[in-house]
Amino acid sequence: MKFPVQKSEEDWKKQLSPEQYQVLRLKGTERPYSGHLYKIDLPGTYLCGGCGAPLFDSETKFDAHCGWPSFYAPVSQEVISEESDYSHGMIRTEVLCSNCGGHLGHVFPDGPQPTGLRYCINSVSMEFKPLNKEQLPK
Repeated sequence: MKFPVQKSEEDWKKQLSPEQYQVLRLKGTERPYSGHLYKIDLPGTYLCGGCGAPLFDSETKFDAHCGWPSFYAPVSQEVISEESDYSHGMIRTEVLCSNCGGHLGHVFPDGPQPTGLRYCINSVSMEFKPLNKEQLPK
């Protein structure tokens, strides 16, 4: 798949932290309940950690008790791409940023209404932009 943002692996390594590179570029995952965005419950937007594209709105975030930030919908279907993932002896749907191709997580059909979907996303693959910067935890 071709994505609008194209960088060499060397450039990605310079831009991203080792943890971000492992998840966004090498399709890794963070340990459940370890991500810095898991417990954030403030109004704002979740952006791609690789390119800054808006991905999810806080109004669609919910606690799925799975250990990763979960959303029932992206800001629009155009901001994400999906691919079949057959790794780890499972069949899953991988979620990628449509702008840079960064691995975000997976989507499952067990979420709340109105979509019935659960976008299970790695914290390290996103940045949070609060509506009010004073609300961020110190």
